[in-house]
Amino acid sequence: MPIVVLLEFPGVSEAQYRQACADIAGHPEGLHRRADWPVPGLLSHTAAPTEQGWLVVDVWASQEAFEEFGELLAPILRKDGFPPAVARSYRTFNLVMS
Repeated sequence: MPIVVLLEFPGVSEAQYRQACADIAGHPEGLHRRADWPVPGLLSHTAAPTEQGWLVVDVWASQEAFEEFGELLAPILRKDGFPPAVARSYRTFNLVMS
């Protein structure tokens, strides 16, 4: 069952977000296509600056897919100077994709 994951990163800059995307993708262009993601299961990714830092909203095919990605993500975020994330996940009720 798909899940929505909200990640809030207080104090994170656009430069840090861009660097993490490049590190995750394994190339400097970052994450612009699903093919850039190192694990299967991502359905959508949205990121935006906030007054406090950075917000990421992902939709994953399952909790297991997100957890697999999380194992790869955690050391990258530490390396790029991210604070511990405030993560929340929710089971989807409705998902519309174009």
